[in-house]
Amino acid sequence: MCGITGFVDYNKVSSRETLSLMANSMTHRGPDDFGIDFIPLKSVNIGLGHRRLSVIDLSDGGKQPQIFENYHIIHNGEIYNYKEIKDKLIFEGYEFESNSDTEVILKAFHKWKEKAVDLFIGMFVFSIYDSEKEELFIFRDRAGVKPLYYYWKEDVFIFGSELRALIVNESFKKSIDQSALALFLQYGFIPTPHSIYKNTYKLKPGHYLKMSIKEKQWVEIKYWDVFDFYNRPKIDISFDDAKKNVEELLFSAFNYRMVADVPVGMFLSGGFDSSLVAAILKNSEKQLKTFTIGFENAIYDESGHAKRVAKHLGTDHVEYICTEKDAQKIIPELPEIFDEPFGDPSAIPTTLVSRIAREHVTVSLSADGGDETFGGYEKYLQNIEYSKKIKRFFPFANKSISRLMNLIDPKNIPIYNKRYRAEIIYENVSKALKDSAFDPAFLMGVTAKRISDMQIDTLFVEKISRRKTYYNSLNNLTNQDNQISRMLAVDYKTYMLDDILVKVDRSTMSASLEGREPLLDHRIVEYTSQLPISYLINNRINKYILKDITYKYIPKEMMDRPKMGFGVPVILWMKNELSYLFKEYLSEERIKKQGIFDFDFIKEKLNGFNAGRDDYFEFLYYMFIFQLWYEKWM
Repeated sequence: MCGITGFVDYNKVSSRETLSLMANSMTHRGPDDFGIDFIPLKSVNIGLGHRRLSVIDLSDGGKQPQIFENYHIIHNGEIYNYKEIKDKLIFEGYEFESNSDTEVILKAFHKWKEKAVDLFIGMFVFSIYDSEKEELFIFRDRAGVKPLYYYWKEDVFIFGSELRALIVNESFKKSIDQSALALFLQYGFIPTPHSIYKNTYKLKPGHYLKMSIKEKQWVEIKYWDVFDFYNRPKIDISFDDAKKNVEELLFSAFNYRMVADVPVGMFLSGGFDSSLVAAILKNSEKQLKTFTIGFENAIYDESGHAKRVAKHLGTDHVEYICTEKDAQKIIPELPEIFDEPFGDPSAIPTTLVSRIAREHVTVSLSADGGDETFGGYEKYLQNIEYSKKIKRFFPFANKSISRLMNLIDPKNIPIYNKRYRAEIIYENVSKALKDSAFDPAFLMGVTAKRISDMQIDTLFVEKISRRKTYYNSLNNLTNQDNQISRMLAVDYKTYMLDDILVKVDRSTMSASLEGREPLLDHRIVEYTSQLPISYLINNRINKYILKDITYKYIPKEMMDRPKMGFGVPVILWMKNELSYLFKEYLSEERIKKQGIFDFDFIKEKLNGFNAGRDDYFEFLYYMFIFQLWYEKWM
C-alpha cells in the first residue's frame, strides 16, 4: 500500500520540489520509501510521485516510480495474482528484475495496453505515462477500494491518493463546492464522482482516465461495472451447487489476500463476515493474528463474541478494551485523518483498531463488503415494506398530491412534526408520488438522507444545485423486477464505496497499515449478483448462503445473535461530557462568520436535540465534522 500523486502542468509552475512536497504530504501512506519522476518537456511539466509502504518485495526492486522503455509507472495497492500474470509474460519473452507486482503491471501494460487491467485481481490505483505517445493513464480498481482524486483547471491537471497531496500544489485553488457540501450534510459522505472542492473529482471505480498531453484533453473510460452483472438473468442452479461455488470463490479470494512479505492479520468482530474469513484462513501457513476493540459500554461491545470465535478457531488473538477517553481523543484528529469531510462515527473505532493492529502486523484484512454483496442489511427489506405502504395509501402515483405536499412545511403539521425523522419521511413520500417511484431502489437514495432537499434550501445562504450521484443511475439497471438486486447494486456504488471503503482506507493508512478487503474480490460479486435472490435473503434471513457456509466452520449457536454495528456512543458523549463541542463549533458567531449557512436552521436543530430529538443528531454531527474540517483545511 502506498500513496501516489502527480501533475501535468502546462504553465510549467509545478517543479521537482513541488512534486516532492506533494508525495511527502502522504508519508503516513508510505513511510518506508520515497521516489519521484520529474519530466520537464518544452510545453509542459509532468510529475509522478510515490510514497512506499513495503509489503511485496521489500528490496529496492519494489521502489517506485519504475520505468520500462517508454512507460513510467506509480502504483498504490496490490495485484494479488501477479505471479500468474508474470508467468504469462515470461512465456511471452519478458524478463523481470524484481519480485514486485508493480513491475508486472508495467510489463502487462506494455504487452496488452489498457486490456491488461482485465487480468488483475486486486485493489489498485496506478498511473502510467507513455513518453512516446505522450499519454497519461490512471486506473482505479473495480470496487473502488483504493482512492484517487484529480483536479483540472487553468491548464493544470493534478492527482493523488488523498486531497492533501493536491492542496500542496500551489496551482490548486481551494474553493468549497457547496453543492457537494450539501450532499455531505445529507449522507455523511460525498458521493463519487464529487469532491468537497470545486474542479476536483473522484475517479470512478472500474474506470480509467486517458489523457492526451499534446491535445490537453482527457476522457474517463469504463472497463467494469457491477450494474452489468446485476443486469444479467439469474442463473438456474441448485442451492447446494451455488454454495459450493461460493465457497470455492471465498477460498481463492481469501488466500490471495494473504500474499505478502510482511506479517498479516485481520480485524475480527465476531460477526458472520469476519468470522468466516478467519475460519477459512486459520489453516494458512502462519498462525493467523486477529484483532478486536472492545468498549466499556456493553451496548457497543462485541469483544466477547470475537474472543469466543478466536478461541474456537485457535487464532493468535489481541483484544484491547477501549475507554471512552481513548475514543474521544480521536475526534480532534479526524480532520487530519480524513482530509475531506467524513461523517461516519465508526471511523473512531476503526482508527483505534488499526493502531492496535499496526503494533503487530503491516497488513490487516477486514470483512467489509459482505453486507452489500450478500444482502446483509435490514434496510433492503425495510425499503420494500416502505414502498408497499406508500403504494397502499396512494394506489396511483398522484403528482397533484405531491405538489400539494410541497406547499406545506411538515414542521407546521401538529403531532406529525414530533415524529422521528418527520421531515425526511414527508419528503420521501412526496418524491415517490411525484416520480411514480414505488421502487425500493429509488427509496435507497432518499431514505439515506439525514436532512431533506427542502431543508437544504433553507440551510444554505446561496442557492444549491442538485448533483447527480449513483443514486440517480437506476435507469442503468434494466432488471426492473428484482428489487433486492437493484438495491444491492446501488449500495455497492454509494454507501459501500464512499462510506465503508473511505473509512477503512483512511483509518488504516493513518496508522501506516495496509487494509485488505477479501469479500470485495470482484469475482465474488460477479457470481452472487446472478444467484437467485432467495439464496441471499431467504424467509427474512439475511446473508442466507454466507451464513450456511459459516455454520460449516463455526457452531450455529455461537453465531446466531442480533447484528451489531461497529460504533461508539458518540450521541451520548455529545449530550453529556462533549456537549461543549457542539456549542463551540456550531456557535452563532462561527456560523455567521463563515457565511455559508443560515444559523436559525442550525439553532432550531440544536434546541430540538437538547430537548430530546435524537433524530437531529446525525445532521448536527455532520455539521460539527464539517466545522472541524473547515478549521483544519480552509
